[in-house]
Amino acid sequence: MSPRTRHSGLTGREQEVLKLVAAGLTNREAAGTLGVSGRTVDAHLRSIYAKLGIKSRSAATRYAVQNGFV
Repeated sequence: MSPRTRHSGLTGREQEVLKLVAAGLTNREAAGTLGVSGRTVDAHLRSIYAKLGIKSRSAATRYAVQNGFV
């Protein structure tokens, strides 16, 4: 199965970001863990929100918990 189709069209990297954010990391901490900039994490989060039809970090965390990311 392609990483783009596993969870509502999220890419593998978006899934990683979602998992880290849902685990309680800040954007800066997630960026450090992934070796990317904070702006890159912000961009991934905006994409995640759009793909999942959500508007908040807490909704993203709820999605992650309900779908086995954490």
